[in-house]
Amino acid sequence: MSDTPARIPISACPICGKPAVEQHRPFCSRRCALLDLGRWIGGNYRVPDAKINEEEEETPRADDEEAE
Repeated sequence: MSDTPARIPISACPICGKPAVEQHRPFCSRRCALLDLGRWIGGNYRVPDAKINEEEEETPRADDEEAE
């Protein structure tokens, strides 16, 4: 084993594709990091909602049956 600390491999910046810089990882610069932040704030990146199955909506729940 060597005494040197393990290094994380350099990856490409997700915005422009240049090599990432340690200070701004995973981006290559502050500019690309701010562009990405602006995209998140602007709603360009979204996590899709899980669609509700129509059959589940039509079936009465146990709580509904007790109220009748």
